[in-house]
Amino acid sequence: MPKHAPLNEDSRLYLIDGSAYIFRAFHALPPLTRKSDGMPIGAVSGFCNMLWKLLSDASNDAVEHIGTPTHFAVIFDHSSYSFRNDLYADYKANRDEPPEDLRPQFSVIRDATRAFGLPCKEEEGFEADDIIATYAREASERGAEVVIVSSDKDLTQLVTDKVVMFDPMKNKIIDTDGVIEKFGVGPEKMIDLQALMGDSTDNVPGVPGIGPKTAATLLDEYGTLEELLERAEEIKQKKRRETIIENADAARISKKLVTLDAHMKDIEGPEEFGLAPFDHGRLVAFLEEMEFSTLTRRVRDDGGISEPKATPGAAPAADSPIDPSAYKAIFKMDELEAFISRAQDYGTLAVDTETDSLNAMRARLVGICLAAAPGDAIYIPLLHGTDGLDLGDSEGEKQLDTNEVLDALEPIFNDLSVMKVGQNLKYDLVILNRHGATLSPCDDTMLMSYVLENGQNGHGMDELAEKHLSHGCIPFTELAGKGKAQKTFDQIPIPDATKYAAEDADVTQRLGQTLKGKLIGDSLLSVYERIERPLVPVIANMEREGIKVDREELSRLSSEFAQKMAMFEDQAHEAAGEKFNLGSPKQIGEILFGKLGLPGGKKTKTGAWSTSADLLDELAAEGHEVPKAVLGWRQMSKLKSTYADALVAAIHPETGRVHTSFSLATTTTGRLSSNDPNLQNIPIRTEEGRKIRKAFIAEKGNLIVSADYSQIELRLLAHIGDVPELARAFNEGIDVHALTASEVFGVPLDEVTSDLRRSAKTINFGIIYGISAFGLSSRLGIERGVAKDYIDGYFAKFPGIRRYMDETIASARELGYTETVFGRRAHIQGITAKQPNMRAFAERQAINAPIQGTAADIVKRAMVRVPPALEKAGLKAKMLLQVHDELVLECPEKEADKVCEIVRDVMMNAPHPAAEFSVPLEVEANAAPNWEEAH
Repeated sequence: MPKHAPLNEDSRLYLIDGSAYIFRAFHALPPLTRKSDGMPIGAVSGFCNMLWKLLSDASNDAVEHIGTPTHFAVIFDHSSYSFRNDLYADYKANRDEPPEDLRPQFSVIRDATRAFGLPCKEEEGFEADDIIATYAREASERGAEVVIVSSDKDLTQLVTDKVVMFDPMKNKIIDTDGVIEKFGVGPEKMIDLQALMGDSTDNVPGVPGIGPKTAATLLDEYGTLEELLERAEEIKQKKRRETIIENADAARISKKLVTLDAHMKDIEGPEEFGLAPFDHGRLVAFLEEMEFSTLTRRVRDDGGISEPKATPGAAPAADSPIDPSAYKAIFKMDELEAFISRAQDYGTLAVDTETDSLNAMRARLVGICLAAAPGDAIYIPLLHGTDGLDLGDSEGEKQLDTNEVLDALEPIFNDLSVMKVGQNLKYDLVILNRHGATLSPCDDTMLMSYVLENGQNGHGMDELAEKHLSHGCIPFTELAGKGKAQKTFDQIPIPDATKYAAEDADVTQRLGQTLKGKLIGDSLLSVYERIERPLVPVIANMEREGIKVDREELSRLSSEFAQKMAMFEDQAHEAAGEKFNLGSPKQIGEILFGKLGLPGGKKTKTGAWSTSADLLDELAAEGHEVPKAVLGWRQMSKLKSTYADALVAAIHPETGRVHTSFSLATTTTGRLSSNDPNLQNIPIRTEEGRKIRKAFIAEKGNLIVSADYSQIELRLLAHIGDVPELARAFNEGIDVHALTASEVFGVPLDEVTSDLRRSAKTINFGIIYGISAFGLSSRLGIERGVAKDYIDGYFAKFPGIRRYMDETIASARELGYTETVFGRRAHIQGITAKQPNMRAFAERQAINAPIQGTAADIVKRAMVRVPPALEKAGLKAKMLLQVHDELVLECPEKEADKVCEIVRDVMMNAPHPAAEFSVPLEVEANAAPNWEEAH
C-alpha cells in the first residue's frame, strides 16, 4: 500500500494518465475474454502489462533522464461530465459512448491499480488532467520533480523546469524544449495556442482555419491571446484578420475550456503517494484471477515466488505452455546427431544463432539453437566462457568445435525436404554464410507476420509470441542486464543461455506453423512465397558484399567540410563582433538574442535561449548574417560527422567495405530501409551531398552500375487509377509534367515554361500523397485559394485520379486495409477515426499505399530476378544496394554494357506475368567509377 512520505528536493512523483492508458490498451490489442466466464479483459490485460513495464523500467532506471520514483499515483476521469460542461454545453458533445465491451473493464482496471499497490485518484466534476495539474503544482512547489506519464498535448501546459512529460510508447521525454520543438511555442503559451487551434476531439471551437503553425506565429508576434484579440485589426492577411475578429468570443471560451484547474481543493495531498515495498503476492493473486498467465509468470519470477506444482503423472499436451527448463545444451556429437535424425523425420527445423553483436558482419558465432518440433529444442554453445569466465555448468562439459558442428549440420541445412524456419533469418544467414554455411529452403516468421499484419503490429518475436502463442519470452535483459553493464551473450552462463536461446528456436518453430496456416487462410501465401521469402538470401548476399568507399576522398571531404565550417565560423564571429562557440546553443542564443537583440527569442527551462533550426531559418530568411552562418556551419558539421567521418569509421577492418543492414519489415508500404549506416538518406539535392555519393567507388578494374526506375509511382497511378490521359502520355513519351501544366494551367503544350512545369511536378507528386490546398500553397508559395483552384482543375482534367482516391478510401474504410496490384495488404489504422486529423492522415496513407506498395513489390521482384539473370549470362556482377527505386551493382569494367542491358530488361519486365500494366516501366541504367556519376 502507498505510505505517507513528505515531498522535497529529493522526491520524484510519477503521475499516470490512467484514462489514456485504458483507451490505448483497449485499441492496441485484439478482443480478449476470460476463458472461465467470457468476461472481456483485453483493456485490463493491456493496462496491466503497460503498468508493469513502466514500474519495472522506472525501478531499474531504464528510462533515461527521469529517474526512479519515490511517489506514484494513477489518475482517472470520474465521468464524462465536468465543470467545463457548465461553461460550454457542447463540450465533448461529439464523443461517442465507450464501446460495450470496454465499460465493464473500467472498475476492474481500478482493482488492478490497487493490486499493484498504487493509489488511483478521481474526482467528480473534474477531469483527470485537472487532478494531475493540481498534484504537479503542489509537488513542484515542495521542490520535488514530477513526471507526467502521458502524450496528451493538453498536459504540455504543465511542463516546467520541475515537471516533464514521458511518452512510454515512444520512450520519449517531453520537456520545455520538446514542447517548443513540436508546437513552436513554450509551455507557458500552450493554453493560448490551444485556444486558437481548438480541439475537434473535445469539441473546443477555437478559431476556424487556425492550425498550430499559424497559432504559433501569431503568438510569437502578439505575445498572448488577449493581446492578439485586442490588436486583431493590425493583422495584414484580410481573411485571417476577419476570421479572428469574428471568432474572438469562441477563442475566449476555448481558453477557459483548455485551461487546467491546478488549484483543486479538498483532495488528498501527493505526499500520500509514497511508494511502499512491492507486494508481489497480492499482484499475482489478481493476475491469476484474470487468467493472465504470461504476466503472472513474470511477476512470480521478479518476486521469487514459486509456481504451484503440477499434478504428478500429467503428460504435457502437444500445445502445452512452453517450458524453458525442458531444453538441453548439447556437448556431444552423438547427441547432436540424434537430434538431427529427429528433425529429418519431422521435416522441419527452426534455426537461430546467438552472437555477441547485432552487427552481423562483425559478430562472433557464440552458439546455435535448433528446434525440431514444439518442445524439442536444443542449444549448442560454442564460444561461452572465454577469458576464463565460469561457464556455469557443474559438469564442466567442453563446448563443441564450431567447424565440426557446422559440418554435421550441413546435410540437413541443405536438405530440400526439410524446411528451415527462422525469425529475421537474414541476420542468421549472414552469420552462417561468413562461416561457410548455407540454408535452403527457408521460411521467415517475421516476414510471414509482415505479410499478414502489416500496419497492425510489430513483427518482433516477443510480440508475435504474445499475440499468437499467448507466451511471454524470457527478456534478454533478464540474462544480460541493462545499459553499460550489459553482458554480451558469450558471458552468459550456459544453463541460463540454454533456456533463453532454445526458447527462441522453440517459439520460432511454433510461430512458423501458426503463421503459415494463417497465410493460407487469408489468401496471402502467394505474396509471401513470391515476393518476401525469396528475397531473404538475396538481401543477405548484398549485406555480405558491401560497397567500397574511398577512404582518402572521405577524409578529403571531411577536411573540406571542416574548412567550410571554419569559414562560416569566421563569418559568424565577424557579424557578431566577437568570438563564440558555434557548437554551443547557449552561446549562440546569447549572441542572437542577448547581444544582437534579434526577434523571436525564447528561453528554455534552464534559462538559455532556444536556437531551434526553424527559428534560425526564419532569422536567416530575414537577412540576419549570424543565423545564416550558424546554419551553414551546422550543415557542414552534419555532413562531416554523419557521413564523411562516420563512413570511414564504418569500413569493415577485414573487407575494407561498408556493409549496411537492410530492414525487411519496418515500413507499411513494403519498402526496404537501411541502417548502420543508413545509405538511403544520403542528401543528393546539394552539391556537398552529391560529393558523398561520389566517394562510393568500385574496386580497381570494376565499375558501379546504377539502375533506376523513371517516375514509377506516377506510372503506377496512371495504371492503378485507370487515368487514360496519363497513360497516353507515358505510352507516347510525352513529358507528363509538361502535360499536367498544359492541362491545369490552360496553355498549349509547347508553351509550357520551366516554372509552370515545376509547379505541375509538385502537383503530380503531391497528389499521390494526398496533398491539401494548404500544403500545395506552402510548397508553391501561393494563396490557398489559388492552390485549391489548381487541385480542382487537376481533378477536372484527370477525373480518374479523383475516382481512384475516393474508391480507395471507401474500400479501406470497409475492409480496414488496401492492396497492391500483387495482393500485399497494408492495414490502415484510424481510417474510421472520429478525429478529423487522424482520419485525414489515414486516408492519405490509403491513397498512397497501393501505389508506393506496388512500386516496392516491383523492385523486390526485380531484385529476386537480377542475380540469376546475371549468373545465367555468365557475368560476375554483384548487387550491392537498393535505394528506393534504384538498384546499385558492381561489375568488371568489360561487362558493364551487358550488365546494364540485362538489369534494365529484368527491371522493366519485373511485374510480369503477375500483372499486365497499361503503361511501360522505364529504367535508366548507367555505369561509372563511382555511384554519383552512375546515377
